Amino acid sequence: MTGVPRRSGISRSKSAVADARLALEKADVTGLLKWVRKQHEQEIRDAFARSLAVRVKGKEARELADRFFFETLVRVHRAGEGAQYTGLKPSGTVEAAIAAADKALQAASVDELAEKIANAVRNEIKKRFIEAIEKKKHAEDSVEAGREFVEAYVQYVHFIEGIQNMVTKGAEHHHGEK
Repeated sequence: MTGVPRRSGISRSKSAVADARLALEKADVTGLLKWVRKQHEQEIRDAFARSLAVRVKGKEARELADRFFFETLVRVHRAGEGAQYTGLKPSGTVEAAIAAADKALQAASVDELAEKIANAVRNEIKKRFIEAIEKKKHAEDSVEAGREFVEAYVQYVHFIEGIQNMVTKGAEHHHGEK
């Protein structure tokens, strides 16, 4: 079913939906259970069984059953992450950062991705730093110039703080269970 959408944010090569397609073809849910928390396993097993039962009733029924199952799987997976389910997205729509992360996994090398991210972060730090340092030169010229410096300073410091928090605390990713 090449036209069936998948959730944005999961790559086509190794996504929950790609795994679900394969599981439905094999009639074996086992390979999908990695995508959900243990407490949600039965919900996925039940939806899988219902989908298998309906799929045999023709092409339209198969497409509808598959879509139901894909949506259920992604919704339950997202709930396990503590993330909102926003629906399935058309195939091929994935955020650039996620596509790059998936590409690194496929290549079994993170060097290119890490270098691109490091360069992007470096450029943003420099841009904010330069703006703050330029505004600082004129901060005492007037109240307005001082406010412009403070605004640039706050943007610069908050950006650094955000990066530091992400590096030391990790990216925000909610899980109900460890």
